[in-house]
Amino acid sequence: MGSAWFDLCERSLRAEEKQQFRNIRGREFFFADFMLFHLDNFEKRPEHAKIISRLQNIYTLYPLNSVAERRKVVEETRRLLAGLRDPREIRQVVKAQVQAEAKEESGSDWRDVPVQFVKGVGPKLGALFAKVGVGTVGELLHYYPRQHLDYSRCTRISELRVGETATIWGYIHSVTYFNPPRKKHMTIVKVTVRDGSGRLVLSFYHQGKNQWIRAQMSQRFPEGAQVILSGLVKWDSYSQSLTLDKVEAEVMENLEDVESLQSQDLVHLGRIVPVYPLTEGLNLKWVRKAIKYALDAFVPRIPEPLPLSIAQELPLPRYAQALAEFHFPSNAENLAKARQRLVFQELFLTQLGLQFRRKQREMYETGIVFKPAGDLSQSFLDSLPFALTGAQARVHQDILRDLGKTEPMSRLVQGDVGSGKTVVAILAMLQVVENDYQAALMAPTEILAEQHYHKIFHWLLPLGVRAELLTGSQGARSRREALSRLASGEAQIAIGTHALIQEGVVFKRLGLAVIDEQHRFGVKQRGLLREKGLNPEILTMTATPIPRTLALTLYGDLDVSILDELPPGRKPVETQLVTGSQREKVWELMRRELELGRQCYVVLPLVEESEKSDLKAATTEYEAYQELFPDYKVGLLHGQMKGQEKDQVMRAFSGHDLHILIATTVIEVGVDVPNASVMVIEHAERFGLAQLHQLRGRVGRGSDKAYCLLISDKLSDISRERLQVFVSTTDGFVIAEADLRLRGPGEFMGTRQSGLPDLVLTNLAEDGQWLDLAREKAIELLAQDPQLSARENQGVKQELYRFFRRHLSFLEA
Repeated sequence: MGSAWFDLCERSLRAEEKQQFRNIRGREFFFADFMLFHLDNFEKRPEHAKIISRLQNIYTLYPLNSVAERRKVVEETRRLLAGLRDPREIRQVVKAQVQAEAKEESGSDWRDVPVQFVKGVGPKLGALFAKVGVGTVGELLHYYPRQHLDYSRCTRISELRVGETATIWGYIHSVTYFNPPRKKHMTIVKVTVRDGSGRLVLSFYHQGKNQWIRAQMSQRFPEGAQVILSGLVKWDSYSQSLTLDKVEAEVMENLEDVESLQSQDLVHLGRIVPVYPLTEGLNLKWVRKAIKYALDAFVPRIPEPLPLSIAQELPLPRYAQALAEFHFPSNAENLAKARQRLVFQELFLTQLGLQFRRKQREMYETGIVFKPAGDLSQSFLDSLPFALTGAQARVHQDILRDLGKTEPMSRLVQGDVGSGKTVVAILAMLQVVENDYQAALMAPTEILAEQHYHKIFHWLLPLGVRAELLTGSQGARSRREALSRLASGEAQIAIGTHALIQEGVVFKRLGLAVIDEQHRFGVKQRGLLREKGLNPEILTMTATPIPRTLALTLYGDLDVSILDELPPGRKPVETQLVTGSQREKVWELMRRELELGRQCYVVLPLVEESEKSDLKAATTEYEAYQELFPDYKVGLLHGQMKGQEKDQVMRAFSGHDLHILIATTVIEVGVDVPNASVMVIEHAERFGLAQLHQLRGRVGRGSDKAYCLLISDKLSDISRERLQVFVSTTDGFVIAEADLRLRGPGEFMGTRQSGLPDLVLTNLAEDGQWLDLAREKAIELLAQDPQLSARENQGVKQELYRFFRRHLSFLEA
């Protein structure tokens, strides 16, 4: 490797030293990520392997280290790089490295053992495991079962019931072979099993009729031998007897009675057995055996990753025991406790990562201390034709307290549809403006940015506060003038889309960034916005109600304020569930509202007709509505249109140039057309409740009565229950909890480009008690040891890194 590679590393080390080991951020990478990236590009030779491995290990953990630990890492890096640069020093460097490693605590390296070295695996099966993402022992033992089958209780043959899964203990009475006359090249093997209460016949089908088949079956089922069988009970009309489908069978030796089954170390039957997700070529029995062998070999070597004080408080098994019991439970109670222990660990590490991220912000960033709001904010409140709701006043006070602290703001405002987020955002921005700073509000679409701009511009201009709009499609002259006023400070508030974080946008003194609909922005965009000013405060806002447990999981590093109160006088939207045969009534209602000068939405889930689906497509429906309502203008809006086309359609609808808008869910977030009074949703069962709630929120924004009509046929029981919940309430938080319970968290996971690891076992609708405990313990631990530098916390620190290993930038953000 040339000297340029070493020179680049040395310059990086010096820069990190100069910045007091803060894991500085360059143009593309944080320091630790930069080192890892360049180590990957190093021309590796066998004699370099140990040094490269050591460097990769220490920089993987670097973001979690204290400043003192980072200083030692940089010193060690220079010694190791010297060994790479000069081959004569390699032996001495490797010797010193081995001695250093010997002093460190071991215990986690069991995870890194290649899976092919597990008994019975080897390279061929190891390659199959690689297809499902399993390459090491650690990944193998975290390859969790998707379900368990209870084969632990033996049933007498006379007591078997068709359709039940059962385990029996008996003896092989006979094995017979038969070649069907019409299929002479097939051998049917019948194995008759008796247990003193009845008989059961197993059937096996083989191509061919040679002696090899007989030899194999005779060896597998020797007559007179005791046997344990598990499978699904069925009736075999040919043999007029019971049989077992998908049978698991194991011949037993010296089995005296059913109770002695407990002493047998069975893998596939006679116990509660795991069922794993598979891929082509990967056999369930192979997976079970590999995991059983790995557990037997490695469980004694698995350390407890949680701090002892936390592990001892839990009424649950230790980590190693939980792994063993979750794969091969000794009984149903132990299976439940093992799952709870693994769920707690998932949640604890997630919460620890979130709280660690917050601690890092508080340690390395300083917030701007804004003086309390004065005349400007009060003048704005006096100008409003309504009073703040109790929820708005409460959230406003939360924000005022944050802006008066030295710590950086970490707050999410979560509001239900129509709860008045914009007013709360304006009050926050005015406090910043009163302190001679600027504020920016970033929205996910140009339409929403324009809506915010027009509302804020007209509200604040009489107060002497100027707002500017910045969007991607803005004309060159308008953009140039807006940029000039922002750079000079003449404009105090900027409103826009991603255009706010583009090059060339300069603020004189940015103090606050409000990010509306947080889920459309990633960490990178928020970081770029922060770089526009002197570390501005960031307030995030979302109009998507999120269940409490999910909010703690996705936003656990933020303080959450909830706007759960609608302005007085707002009429609830009348919601009805109708069938396709009732469309005439729907059209009558639309005609009545259109005659009153109002507008209507019709929303569908697809863009084009599909041969595989009977869903109506937006394009087809658009043509049908043009014929149904020839006296009114109909518009079409769908996801495959270009951004400029979408904006033109929405502007036409907002300006009353269109009367009916046929659309897919691209209109769900934030569109404000007060004149729209009817929302028709086709195939409502195909939408999540959270989506339906956002769609319903597009109507009823004015003073007129509004209607939401759900059209749905062929409803399943679950779909009917979901839609009945939606019809019965307009409370977004009640709806969100129901959606989580009925459909799981998938509907909400897009609400944050979070970089959080997946929760594999956790069910957020059911595991709330463990989430609360995990959050409490994570906060307590970091209050005592913010950097996790104490000796007793090294295990959990390494576990935290492993959990976030693919999301390291999240901990650094």
